[in-house]
Amino acid sequence: MQGHSIGALSKRTGVKVTTIRYYEGRGLLPDPGRTDGGQRRYGDAELDRLSFIAHARQLGFDLDAIAELITLQETPHAAHGDAHRIAKDRIVEIRDRIARLRRLESELERVMKACDGQSDAQPCRVLHALADHQACESEH
Repeated sequence: MQGHSIGALSKRTGVKVTTIRYYEGRGLLPDPGRTDGGQRRYGDAELDRLSFIAHARQLGFDLDAIAELITLQETPHAAHGDAHRIAKDRIVEIRDRIARLRRLESELERVMKACDGQSDAQPCRVLHALADHQACESEH
């Protein structure tokens, strides 16, 4: 039996061996064929699928969305609207996270400005703010 070992697949895609096995368990990758010695062997289709999954993960898609995208990939004539919706949902999530991170940045900058990082005469404002959520000016 020819094909790629799980180690070779890992090296080519940058996905850890344990993660590849996890994806198999989740049904994102089909269970590969095995050699007489029991070694997993993957074909080019599995390599392509794993590359797809790895890239989608890098773009921040969760595994449920990736499973749906894989299904759409298998039926490309019906995929356009659903794939667009999934990508649009991801953009909304990213924008929400960016807004939250900007609020965090603003609050942390405010806290840091209240503390000179030097004075022993008064309690540290950074530690005070971390200990008391009520000390924050806004919800983050």
